[in-house]
Amino acid sequence: MALTMKDTFYISHGSPTLAIDNSIPARHFLQSWKDEVFPQKPKAILVISAHWDTSFPAVNIVHRNDTIHDFYGFPDSMYKLKYPAPGAPEVALRVKELLMASGFKRVDEARERGLDHGAWVPLMLMYPEADIPVCQLSVQSKRDGNYHYNLGKALAPLKDEGVLIMGSGSATHNLRALGMADGIVPWALEFDTWLKDALLQGRYEDVNCYREKAPHAKMAHPWPDHLYPLHVAMGAAGENAKAKLIHHSWQLGALSYASYQFKSAS
Repeated sequence: MALTMKDTFYISHGSPTLAIDNSIPARHFLQSWKDEVFPQKPKAILVISAHWDTSFPAVNIVHRNDTIHDFYGFPDSMYKLKYPAPGAPEVALRVKELLMASGFKRVDEARERGLDHGAWVPLMLMYPEADIPVCQLSVQSKRDGNYHYNLGKALAPLKDEGVLIMGSGSATHNLRALGMADGIVPWALEFDTWLKDALLQGRYEDVNCYREKAPHAKMAHPWPDHLYPLHVAMGAAGENAKAKLIHHSWQLGALSYASYQFKSAS
């Protein structure tokens, strides 16, 4: 019988340089993952990454994951990094089955797509051996938080099948505002604090409707792609799940690395 995964996670992956820059505190947090955060070894990992945005849900069905270097203007060494984790085609097809059974009428299959940096950069630090099968599910940035929460709800049975469900985005993500001021800019701090309070108080409906409820929502997330993986992780954990802040740090005054664990009630 597969190990049951009681928890789902949302990881703020911040800058791609997380892969090589030892001065970023979140790097050390992710490197401590197996020892201090989550010692269970999953059978497979499903990553919902901000960096795969499609009109309809899509899963990648491959036997070996290529490493996609989907970023520009970074040090040459970053383009040589590889994370050759096996694919998880059976899990990907199970994701499709669960989503379609829950009323998502179309789920596309990507049979040549590997892992984007929203997946492989954190996984390279969390599971450096690259020996756990990984597949990805896309976000749909033209939809809303409730839609992604329901996407997550449909995926909940995977936890009983030994699959670790992990959303990867950034708690704040306005790239044009990075490095504009000394210290943390007030709008980023206010949004980040609102999000933390709402999650820790279990106000998941407010988080689903963050655009209307949160201060500076449009400034913190000009596009919603980096927050929607949070809604998927939240939905997969279940409505009575308890949220816990497991890491918090900042980079360039406006990029929050707040990361959360959702512990299922049952």
